[in-house]
Amino acid sequence: MTFHERGGLRYFTFPFLDTAGLPHAVVTRRGGASRPPFESLNLGSSVGDDPETVEKNRRHVFELLGRDPRSVPELHQVHSNRILLARLRADGDLSSRSVEELPQADGVVTDSPEFTLCMRFADCVPILLFDPVRRAAGIAHAGWKGTLATVAASAVEALRRHFGSRPEDILAGIGPSIGPDHYAVGAEIVEAVRGAFGPAADRWLDRRGDAVNLNLWAANEFTLRQSGVDKIAVAGICTACHTEDWFSHRAERGRTGRFGALLWLGD
Repeated sequence: MTFHERGGLRYFTFPFLDTAGLPHAVVTRRGGASRPPFESLNLGSSVGDDPETVEKNRRHVFELLGRDPRSVPELHQVHSNRILLARLRADGDLSSRSVEELPQADGVVTDSPEFTLCMRFADCVPILLFDPVRRAAGIAHAGWKGTLATVAASAVEALRRHFGSRPEDILAGIGPSIGPDHYAVGAEIVEAVRGAFGPAADRWLDRRGDAVNLNLWAANEFTLRQSGVDKIAVAGICTACHTEDWFSHRAERGRTGRFGALLWLGD
């Protein structure tokens, strides 16, 4: 990944997505207005932070990136494998919904430059997808539940179904998230991983004494490759190791904010 700064905003991009022509940003926690324990660029509205401050942070990010906050197809992230389709209405309106009406999903795909795809993270895996041939893109949110439900594969399938994308054309970036050195899981999760992936699961279950650590990066890369995607970059940045840049639910014991991953199609 490449580091950038703009107007106090610190964010990272994948060089191969930059080269392919996909505007995107994985935004760090720096440069916002939130107070501890959400300091400072918290984009999560459901973690206990002041709503006005969160909105101020959000406007700051979108202004610096040259995007309209109203262009985001909002959703409730629920650790599922459901992927939404974002397309313009016939009248060209980017319709808005109230919080109570937001759909539950963990990914969005689009072929419309008018939309900005944005999701929020604090240890879960951001998965950015771009088909430069069909000019379509998607983003997905993969915690352990979403990883086991193969949300990454669902996003690839949504690109294929809605836009005719071929998996071999798709570029995938696996963003900053909790790394295998910091993600110890219990016996129930270990059994769930083995139930979902079979013998392959042992590739990303690392026994360390009495503990077993789960490698979400490797599991999601495996899922993408099983879906036919072979152009994959893994950021390899652990959110729990680097809380100076990233919010980490585990490292900060659940009292923290959310950073954002955004992408959109250039004109």
